[in-house]
Amino acid sequence: MLDLGRLRALHAVATHGSVGAAASVLGYTPSAVSQQIAKLERETRTALLERRGRGVALTDAGYGLAATAAQVLALVEEAEVTLEEQRGAAVGALSIGAFATAARGLLPLALVDLAAHHPALDVRSVEIDPPEGIDAVARGELDLAVAHDWDNAPLVVPESLSRSALGEDIADVLLPATHPLATRASLTPRDLADQRWICQPEGTICHDWLMKTFRGADIEPDLAHRVAEYETQLALLSQGIGVGLLPRLGRGPLPPTVRAIPLHPTPTRRVFAVWRTGASRRPAITATLAVLRGCWERRSTA
Repeated sequence: MLDLGRLRALHAVATHGSVGAAASVLGYTPSAVSQQIAKLERETRTALLERRGRGVALTDAGYGLAATAAQVLALVEEAEVTLEEQRGAAVGALSIGAFATAARGLLPLALVDLAAHHPALDVRSVEIDPPEGIDAVARGELDLAVAHDWDNAPLVVPESLSRSALGEDIADVLLPATHPLATRASLTPRDLADQRWICQPEGTICHDWLMKTFRGADIEPDLAHRVAEYETQLALLSQGIGVGLLPRLGRGPLPPTVRAIPLHPTPTRRVFAVWRTGASRRPAITATLAVLRGCWERRSTA
């Protein structure tokens, strides 16, 4: 009988493209993954990996067995869901991912509530950007992820996943207190046409939203500083450098040298949870969703 752990290792290599990437996801060393697959090759008397340049690639037989492994792992998850459902309690391990501001403004409340009301549930969390979080859930690396998108920059959720809205998060324009626009009650994209922006790096949802919003108003924003962490953006703003756009979720109090001004139309991002549809009956998933919805009303905002 084929070993489930070895099939999982092969499936991870097929999914992530290399032994090193598979090891990182599984929490093993590359050597341990290679050993698992070598044992699987001996069990099946079939070459599953072949040397290609400095790395390795799956053989045709390897790809075929990896596809079967995906089906086996899905059946195992279904069996685990059924057993947990029969017990009727949220138990076992649950891995959850959340984007940075949700990890700061929402997840701490949820983790405390889950520990208090579901002590048999072993929750592990990781900070992860929305696109990567959704992919990780689809691949089975996470059980649930908290993600977000904007109306004009929607995220594609695979058909294998279910999605539930948690709420909407508003973003404000942030300006140095000495900025000429800092005393305004509200601003429009046209008011900010000639400003130097502090923004998220290319490829992020917030960066895409900024570009689409201003280009929709026939304005090409001047992206002077590309900064991933909001704390660093605030540090620049507090020194009188540029203007920024920061959501309220997890933002916390602003320094006295920075002002938040509403923007019209109001930039609103949609916050939601995703999980594999096959696990929808799992009590750990339903309990976590209920806690997240309840914590949304108590979330930490600006």
